[in-house]
Amino acid sequence: MPVRDTTRTAAGGAPQTAGSPGVPTPPGGPGPAAAPHARPSPRAGRRGEGAWGWLFVSPMVLVLGLFLVLPILMALWVSLLHWDGQSNPFSGRADFVGLDNYRALLTQDGLDRALFATSLRNNLYYVLLTVPLQTVLALSLALIVNQRLLRGRGALRTTFFFPSVTSSIAVATVFLFLFQGSGAVNTVLSWIGVKGPNWFNDPRGVLSLLLDGLGVVDTDRPPGALADRSFMGLSWFEWLSGPSVAMCTIILLAVWTTSGTFMLIFLAALQDIPRELEESAAIEGAGRFGILRHVTLPSLRPVLFLVLTLGLIGTWQVFDQVYVMSQGAPGNTTLTPAYLSYSSAFGDADFGQGAAIAFILLALILAMTALQRLVLRERAPRTRRNR
Repeated sequence: MPVRDTTRTAAGGAPQTAGSPGVPTPPGGPGPAAAPHARPSPRAGRRGEGAWGWLFVSPMVLVLGLFLVLPILMALWVSLLHWDGQSNPFSGRADFVGLDNYRALLTQDGLDRALFATSLRNNLYYVLLTVPLQTVLALSLALIVNQRLLRGRGALRTTFFFPSVTSSIAVATVFLFLFQGSGAVNTVLSWIGVKGPNWFNDPRGVLSLLLDGLGVVDTDRPPGALADRSFMGLSWFEWLSGPSVAMCTIILLAVWTTSGTFMLIFLAALQDIPRELEESAAIEGAGRFGILRHVTLPSLRPVLFLVLTLGLIGTWQVFDQVYVMSQGAPGNTTLTPAYLSYSSAFGDADFGQGAAIAFILLALILAMTALQRLVLRERAPRTRRNR
């Protein structure tokens, strides 16, 4: 017959178990208590995920380090040398000159600084004209081909995008034939009684030509306030004369070839705007211009920043069109920092100065991109304080 283990009840009749007050502990001590459930540490999980993440991206990090970061560091070292490209720059045979390459370009009077200032002036006008023109043209084309009732939208998109996928060398060669002294452009201008210039051989600035034509400024005798003062080896009149006629042809080429790419970017953003916003604005009485101003453009702010940034970077790095069409001529009025860096390194065998020009150009691009981001950032609405 099995023996049943019972305990005495307390005065209140409640059964008492081992471990309760007043009940003796059984021999051998109390039984093992149930261990609480251990929760995994969130930090340990994050560490594991971080390790696996680094493991998966390590091939790309290695590729970027070998083909991007390492060459940049090598070029930075070369910019501190006087190196002709014939020996190993890391063997100690090249002369270490420190910041002399940068001083010769920025602070010391001489031909190097004058050429660099000329290239900066030319490229600055190139940026100021190309970026707004290509952005406005790309947005206009995107608005046109985004019309739902437009027939042949696919054909128009292909036509507008075709110059962007064409070889820049081929397009530059075609422009050389179009803008010759007896080319097609001057022939068309002669039909309306306009004598076209010799485009690629005219070093005169278009702004100075305009002021001379209006009788404001004599280009042969510029005002002393502009001719006697200089910055980086160039007079104020040279800085303010505007892009040359030859540079204007390169600007037209750049606008024509890049607008198609930016049109596709704008078109994708336009198709992502909800139709309800435009329909609500139309119901409230807004016309096409009102919808464009209050609905479309605010929705395109991030894409607009992207297009302007890409255009800014691309225009400061212009090289192939200059190399094919002018190589800096006439009179260095189409010279750009990118082409000057190339000619200094491979033409004059001064790779240190060429690398220094490249890093100054990089710093300039970063500064202008930061300024552009500051201007186009979204501002919080102002709140009025109740007095």
